[in-house]
Order: sequence, then C-alpha cells, then structure tokens
Amino acid sequence: MEKILVVDDNQDNLELIGYILENEGKSYELASSGAEALAKMEFNQYPLVLTDLRMPAMDGIQFLEKIKSEWPETEVIIITAHGTIKTAIESIKKGAYGFILKPFEPDDLKYEVDKALDLIKIKRENSALRMYVDQARHSSVMIGSSPQIAGIQELIKSVAATAATVLITGESGTGKELVANAIHNSSDRKFGPFVKVNCAALAESLLESELFGHEKGSFTGAVAQKKGKFESAHGGTIFLDEIGEISPNVQVKLLRVLQEREVERVGGTKSVKTDVRVVSATNRNLAQGVKDGLIREDLYYRLNVIPIHMPSLRERKEDIPELAKYFLEKYRVDVNKNVTTIADRAVKCLQEYNWPGNIRELQNVIERAVVLSRKSVIDEIDLPENIRSYDVEPGFSFKDAKRVFEKKFIERALVQNDGNISKTAIVIQLARKNLQEKIKAYGINVVRTGDDNPDD
Repeated sequence: MEKILVVDDNQDNLELIGYILENEGKSYELASSGAEALAKMEFNQYPLVLTDLRMPAMDGIQFLEKIKSEWPETEVIIITAHGTIKTAIESIKKGAYGFILKPFEPDDLKYEVDKALDLIKIKRENSALRMYVDQARHSSVMIGSSPQIAGIQELIKSVAATAATVLITGESGTGKELVANAIHNSSDRKFGPFVKVNCAALAESLLESELFGHEKGSFTGAVAQKKGKFESAHGGTIFLDEIGEISPNVQVKLLRVLQEREVERVGGTKSVKTDVRVVSATNRNLAQGVKDGLIREDLYYRLNVIPIHMPSLRERKEDIPELAKYFLEKYRVDVNKNVTTIADRAVKCLQEYNWPGNIRELQNVIERAVVLSRKSVIDEIDLPENIRSYDVEPGFSFKDAKRVFEKKFIERALVQNDGNISKTAIVIQLARKNLQEKIKAYGINVVRTGDDNPDD
C-alpha cells in the first residue's frame, strides 16, 4: 500500500493527522519540515501529501512548487490555520488539490483525503486507458518510429484490406503476435473473432483436434462433438503461432483448409465450410525447412503469400526509448506506483544492450524496474546488472576493469553470433575451451537464438 506523507512543524498536529489516517486504515509517514519531506520523497512513493502552510525555512507554497516541479503527479492538500481566500487561490493555481482550514473536523479531513485518492486512481486508470485506446487505433500497440516499423505499418494497412494469407517471421519476442492483432484489427474482420493457437504447445493428436475439431467417439476421451479453432474463427482471423513446429500429418490437413476453405473434424466424414483469414508466425527459417524436408513446399507457398519480417530489437534501437516509456506507463498503473520517468543514463544503458530476448525481455526489465524502484525516476541502478553501464568507476583496479570489459565483450560477441559458442570463439579468436571457462567464471547466460545447439 502506498503511503500518504504528512508534513507539519508542529508535533501535536502531526500526531493528530496520523491518528485520523490510521483509524481510516491509511498508511502514512510523518515529516517535520519541507526539507525532511523532500528527502523522504527521493526514496519513496507518495501519491498524496498533506502539508502545513506556515513552516520555517520552507513554507507550504514553496514546498508545493518543489513537489509539482519534481513529482507533478503527486497531489497536495494544504492545511493551515492562517488561510485566506487569496492564499487558497494561490495554492490551487500552483497545483494544490485542495485546501483545509484549521481547526477541522476529522470527517472533513477524511473526506478530502478520500476524494484526492479517488482522483489519483482515476488519473492513473485514464492514463493507461488513453494509451491502450490510442495504440489500438494505431495498429494494436505497434510502437516505434524507426524505418523498419514504419514500413511494417504501411504493409499492414495494405494487407489488412485483403483476405491474403500472411506469414510473420522474426526472432522470439519481437512482437509477431502484435502484427497479427494489427492485421485483424485493421481489417473488415475486426468485429469477428481473433483466435490464437500455439502450434508448439500441443502434441500432434491434440493439435489436430484443437485446430479441426472432432466427432463424438472419434478417440478415447472424445465424449462429445467439439468444434475446432478454424470453425470458432469463422468470419474472423486465426493466428497460428510457431507454425514451423507442426507435423507432416497436420501439414496435409492444414493445406486442405487453405486450398478448399473447409475443415473435416477428426473422426468425421463431412466437410465444414469456413471463412477464415489465416495469419501464421514462426521464428524458424521455413524456406530452409522446405529444403530439409521438414515443411511441405506447397504448404509453405500457401502460408507465405504475404511475408512480414519483424526485426530484432537490436536492429531498431532508436525505438527503445518509446517502447520503454510505453511499458513504464503500463506497469506503473498495474502496480499502482508513481514512477513517471526513465533517467537519460538508464535509457542510454537500454540502448547499448543487445536484447537477445527482444521486446519481451525489455518489457520484463521495465516491469522489474517499476516494481523495485523507490523513486519516481527509474535510474541505472534499477536495471539488471548485465544491462547497466560498464564504465570504470573511481577505485577500480586494472584487474577489475579488465574483468568488466571481458564480460561485456563476450556477452556482446555471443549475441552477435546467435549464442553459438564455437562460432563466437572463432570470431573473437579465442580457444573454445578458454571461452567456455570465461563464460562459466563470469556467470554469463548464453541465450541461443538460432536452431542449433548452443554448445556447437
């Protein structure tokens, strides 16, 4: 639970307000001066501040101005025994939420506090809603202004108006499902169903039943007729994720659906017509899969009518600040924290990192930073150790600096070579055994983005 900060140079007043808040089940902290309060705000989240107007060194108006300058989303209620209409108007103009005159009834304080907290909640929800609605209007959270994303946005607009089958390729975590969503939401099928199937998550027999449905008694456990995902997607779009994982038997049946626009349930004898837009995705090279005999050539050409390739995040680093800001807005509302900004040096770290896990990894990093941050600004220290800057700090020995450089150098080389240890060893001209020893010594997590064994 976030805390309310109460500021007053009079100890009796502090204790009185604290007592009222405690009786209402509110969490709070006390400060006896504006300076003490500002020091607390550097390390803690306070959605609401109650402050006295007359205080030595820094009065309530000066304190209010400082808060609105540094933490603009924090609401402030001024409490004073020296209030005038002029003072109240001045405080409201400078951003105060409200103004309470002493002496006050406990119910008056409770009422103002509850109103302010309700407003804070509504503002946060509206902020998130505006972002979600705006992004939905602009192709379902396809965030970025890089040339690659701009090109994909234009392609989506062209493709959406047709019924053409689309194949989306790209590394894991690049946002292939977002492209599928954008195509559906931009098409005349947007009011129809959008049905997602992860083809890698189910065994062959289960996937076949999931996609095409089954008749009662067609296999053990088929106690009733079941419609498949293709039937459920009638009038809309079906998104087949990890399409490169399907078996030859399922490939044959899928090809028939694409050619004939009809499905036959497992154990059935009648075909069911379907009007479905097919969008599939894979992180594998399907063309190579055709050469290797793993993917039917005729199916590949049916799936690959309109190819869309999602670039890795390291290929569009100019989009990282915008993506990070989006995830910051999302998670600060989700976890109800007043984290509003990412420091420039933290953004620099994000842009220097190569993101083997792509957008999904960035999303997780920002969520973690929002959850753990104790200030309104995400700084470099809030990022995982492997993403922070490796600039040499005062007091580092030559040996320390060498270790820092080596670790970062090896991490980047592994990313550039898809996590392939043998290939990396050749490129950086280091014996494979020595490279493996350094990976172990530095605790480097090898993320494999290709198809081969990471130990190759």
